[in-house]
Amino acid sequence: MQITRKRTLTFALSTVLTLGLVGCASTPAEETSSGSSGSGGSGTSETATGTVEVFSWWTGGGEEAGLNALVEVFNSEYPNIEFVNAAVAGGAGTNARAVLATRLEANDPPDSFQGHAGAELMDYITAGQLEDLSFLYDEQGWAAVMPETLLPLITVDGAIYSVPVNIHRANVMWANPSVLSANGVSIPNSWDEFFVAAEKLEAAGIIPLALGEQWTQLHLFETVLLGELGTDAYNGLWDGSTDWGSSAVGDALATFKKVLSYTNTDAASLSWQDATQLVINGDAAFNIMGDWAEGFLRVDNGLVEQEGYTWAPAPGTAGTFQFLSDSFTLPKGAPDRDSAIAWLTVAGSAAGQDAFNVQKGSIPARNDADKSIYPPYLQSAMDDWGSNLVAGSLTHGVTASNAWKAEIDTALGLFLVDGDVAAFQSALVAAAG
Repeated sequence: MQITRKRTLTFALSTVLTLGLVGCASTPAEETSSGSSGSGGSGTSETATGTVEVFSWWTGGGEEAGLNALVEVFNSEYPNIEFVNAAVAGGAGTNARAVLATRLEANDPPDSFQGHAGAELMDYITAGQLEDLSFLYDEQGWAAVMPETLLPLITVDGAIYSVPVNIHRANVMWANPSVLSANGVSIPNSWDEFFVAAEKLEAAGIIPLALGEQWTQLHLFETVLLGELGTDAYNGLWDGSTDWGSSAVGDALATFKKVLSYTNTDAASLSWQDATQLVINGDAAFNIMGDWAEGFLRVDNGLVEQEGYTWAPAPGTAGTFQFLSDSFTLPKGAPDRDSAIAWLTVAGSAAGQDAFNVQKGSIPARNDADKSIYPPYLQSAMDDWGSNLVAGSLTHGVTASNAWKAEIDTALGLFLVDGDVAAFQSALVAAAG
């Protein structure tokens, strides 16, 4: 099959997911952008001065707590560099990416911005908007401690373009143990099991599955696809080896439609935190959300795992780690390049990642973390990341370019209104063309 324009951006990802772990050279490309042959920093960390504006979408929940913890490490390392938090609110970075695009178009970049490793980041790379950070990997020895699964997603022609700070798991079903016990249900292993549990819960006046605004519905959609198709076929959606027009995809879309019928009617007006709060309050039994929800449950709400909340892989996805990775970049034309490099150095450090991820509800990108300081869920996530099959997240930038994802999201929006499975599938086929 000929690889289409949209699939060329995900070719490196499909290679990683279908062939296993892939090594990545850390040698800088022969031609680098101006100044990227060295750190460009001046003086020691104690004497360095300047301002670093860091752009992200971490404004609430464990996300903000994680960012604050990372900033604390940065401030201790670089006390004379002012940190400017340019975060833009909006789940999954939907609003932030729009603001960022406007700034980059106007040649007004922040000193560093957050971007998901994978096809989303490739959009910035191919547009020539990022500096090669291979020099920093050489200086810090990061190629030896970053996952071989991850490095190809941020590398083009031997040049590495971002610093991953974490790995998140997307395919997690969170649950309220008290609600489950009171209603005699367990976390389902399949969507068919979920439907049985959902009938019981609805009869008791409990929302079976809490849901939020449209990006959370896209997130649910990808986990249903993964659970119904299986890992290999799901990964094949992004490299062309799985046909979006197949009966298997059609059946998965029908399952998704049925799942939506067991969700709250006010989903469109709720944030992901609001939807998770329904589970905390006992108004809903389940919620499918990435493990940043663990930070919200544990850090923001003070809940104890297996008492205030419990979890399992989303139905049908046991043994697969559907991942995403937040990373930070060095945009070309950064106003304070030296301070940006200082920020990236801390973001990639063991101390920075341990401080950040314990609060954020994610595992560090580095493979040399102090596992003992992490709570039980995150320790289990570390184990699963090292042993499970791997699939990338659509919603969070791994598998599809921004343009392709936008077409899928538009098709989803129409489907949420009319419920027409056949039309939805046709739109997905067209988007993949």
